[in-house]
Amino acid sequence: MITSLKWLMTAILTAVFAAAAQAEDLDAGKAEFQSSCATCHGTDGKGKGPVSEQLKVPPPDLTILAKKNNGVFPTNAVYETIYGSKTISAHGTREMPIWGERFNPIMNVPHTIDPTYDALDPSRELRGVVVRTRILAVIDYLSRIQQK
Repeated sequence: MITSLKWLMTAILTAVFAAAAQAEDLDAGKAEFQSSCATCHGTDGKGKGPVSEQLKVPPPDLTILAKKNNGVFPTNAVYETIYGSKTISAHGTREMPIWGERFNPIMNVPHTIDPTYDALDPSRELRGVVVRTRILAVIDYLSRIQQK
C-alpha cells in the first residue's frame, strides 16, 4: 500500500514539475541550481558566485565536470556530493549542509523552503522522493551546461 502511494506521489510530483515547465517554460533544474547553488558557484556554474570571494576554498567550475572526467558527466559523484554522502568540507557536515534542509530527507521536519510539498504529503513519507527529484533536477541541469 505504501509503495503504491509512493509511486503515485512520485508520478504526481513528476507531473507537477512537467506541467510547470511546460506552462511557464520553467527549467526546474536551473531553478533549483539558482536557489541552492548559485550563491557560491555563480549563476553560470563557473564558481564565481557572490560569496565565492569570501570562501576559504574557491568553488569549482561545475561546467567542466565532464571534461575533468574523460568527457563523461560524473552523475553518481555529483549526486553523492549534493546528497551529502560524499563529504565536501566546504559544504559542511551531512547534518547541516550549506544549503540547509533543501536536500535533506529527514522525516517529520516541515519543508520550510517549500511548504507546498508538505501540503502534497502531510505525512512527510515522501520527503525522500521530493529530495531525490530536486537533486536529479540539479544534476540534469549541470549535465546540460557542460563545456564541450
